[in-house]
Amino acid sequence: MVGPDYTRPDTSVLPRWSQTDQKRVTEAPADYRAWWRVFNDPVLDRLVESAYRQNLTLRVAGVRVLEARAQLGITVGQLYPQSQQALGSFQWNHVSPYNPLNLTQTQVNYAQDEIGATASWEIDFWGKFRRAIQSADAVLLASVADYDNTLVSLTADVATNYISVRTLEKRIAIARENVETQRESLKIAEARFLWGTVSERDVAQAKTVLADTQASVPALQSQLEQTKHALSILLGLPPGDLTEMLAGPAAIPGPPPQIAVGIPADLLRRRPDVKEAEYTAMAQAAQIGVARAQLFPAFSLDGTFTFMSTTLPGSKLSDMLLWAGRNYTVGPAFQWNLLNYGRLVNNVRVQDARLQELLITYQNTVLKAQQEVEDGLVAFLRAQERAELLALSTASAKRSLDLAVEQYRGGITDFTTVLVSEQSLLSEQDNFVATLGTISSSLVGIYRALGGGWQIREGTDMVPPEVKAVMAKRTNWGDLLNQATYMPPGEHPPLLRLPDW
Repeated sequence: MVGPDYTRPDTSVLPRWSQTDQKRVTEAPADYRAWWRVFNDPVLDRLVESAYRQNLTLRVAGVRVLEARAQLGITVGQLYPQSQQALGSFQWNHVSPYNPLNLTQTQVNYAQDEIGATASWEIDFWGKFRRAIQSADAVLLASVADYDNTLVSLTADVATNYISVRTLEKRIAIARENVETQRESLKIAEARFLWGTVSERDVAQAKTVLADTQASVPALQSQLEQTKHALSILLGLPPGDLTEMLAGPAAIPGPPPQIAVGIPADLLRRRPDVKEAEYTAMAQAAQIGVARAQLFPAFSLDGTFTFMSTTLPGSKLSDMLLWAGRNYTVGPAFQWNLLNYGRLVNNVRVQDARLQELLITYQNTVLKAQQEVEDGLVAFLRAQERAELLALSTASAKRSLDLAVEQYRGGITDFTTVLVSEQSLLSEQDNFVATLGTISSSLVGIYRALGGGWQIREGTDMVPPEVKAVMAKRTNWGDLLNQATYMPPGEHPPLLRLPDW
C-alpha cells in the first residue's frame, strides 16, 4: 500500500501531578467507572443513571456510531467488483433501405432482445481501497470515542447541576434564617423606639437590612429554578418539577477525605477526547495513501456476458437462452491520469497538511487535558483551604452578632453595630456554603478532566432498544443494530471482517 502508516506524534506528558504531595491527593490508581459514587448520595446516583438512559444528546452520538459502521460497510464493498449490473433489453428495429449498412437495399423490420450481466473490478494494486478502509475504521473508532466523550460530559454536567441545586437550596435556607434573625432585631429596635430610648433611625435601618436580605431570596430562587431546568434537559425531560427526582438527602454532596488521580500518562488511555483526536489523525493518515494511489495506473478486469436473439431469418426470440446465443467480452484494462499530475500531487499535499494539523491538534489536546486536571486539583485544594477559614469566620460572625444584640438590648452599643454584624454573618454564611459547593464542583471537574464516567457503557448498547426498534421498522439494518458496541483498532463487525492482509 502506498502512503504513510500512522505514527503517534511525540507528546509532552508530566511525570506526575504537581499537587500529589498534598495529603488530600494520591497518585494511586482509581476506578473511574462510576466516580460520582464517591459522594455517597443516592439521589445523584439516580440522576446519573436516568440521564444515561434518556439524554438525547447521548442518543445522537450513539446513532452516529451506527452511521459510521454503515459507512465502513460502504468502504469495504469497494474492495470487490465496483460495478455489477444485470442488464436486459427488448428493441424493435426498423432499417431503412437507404441505410448504408443495409446491403440488400430492402426495408428490414425485426425485434431483438438481450439479457445478461456486466461487471468491472478495479484491483486494489496500490492499496487505495485498503487505505480507505483504514480511514473508515478509524472514523468509526473516533465516533465511539465521541460517544464516550459525550458521556463524560453528561455525567459531569449532571453532577455539577445537582451540586448547584443543593448549594442554592442551602443558600436560600440561610437567607431565610437571617430574615428571621433580622426580624427579631427589628422588633427590638421598634420596642426601644416606642420606649423612647432610640431614634426612629434604628427602625428604618433595621427595615432596610431586612428588605435587602428578603430581596436576595427571589434572585436565588430564580437561579435554582433555572438550574433545575438545565438538569431536566440533561435527563431528557421537559423543564418542570423535579421534586420526585430530587427526593432524598438535601445536603451538599461532600468529597471523600482523599482522592486518587493516578499519573498523567493514564490520560492518553482514558480520556475519550484524546483518543478521538488520535483516531481522527489515523483516519487522515490513511487518506494520504488514497490520494497518492491516484498518481499510479489503475488496473481493472472488465467483462460482459449476455444472451441475445432476434426475429431475423434463422433465429427467433425464444432462442434467447440457447448457449449458441451467448455474447461475452472479458479482459484487463488500465487507466492512468497522465495529464493530471498537478492536481493529483497537490491533493496529496492537501491531505498531508491536514494530517499535520490533526497531529498538532492531538498534541494540543494532550496538553489541555493536563492543564484541566492541574486546574481542577488547584481549585479543589484551595477551595478546601478557603472553606476551613470561612468556617472560622462564620463562627466568629455568629458570636459577634449575638454579643451585638445583647449589648444593644442593654443600651451599651448602637444599632449600627448590630446591622454590621447581621450583614457580616449573612455574607460569611453565604460564602461558606457557596465554597462547599465549589469544593464538590471542583472534584467533579477533576473527574471530568481525568476522563472518568464513560466506562459505564461497556457491555451495553450505545443506542437504546426503543430507538433501534424505530430504526429497524423504518430501514433494514441487518445485523448492524445488534453488533458489539466497541471494537478495538483493526477489528470490524462480523459481517465486515476483512481478510488478513
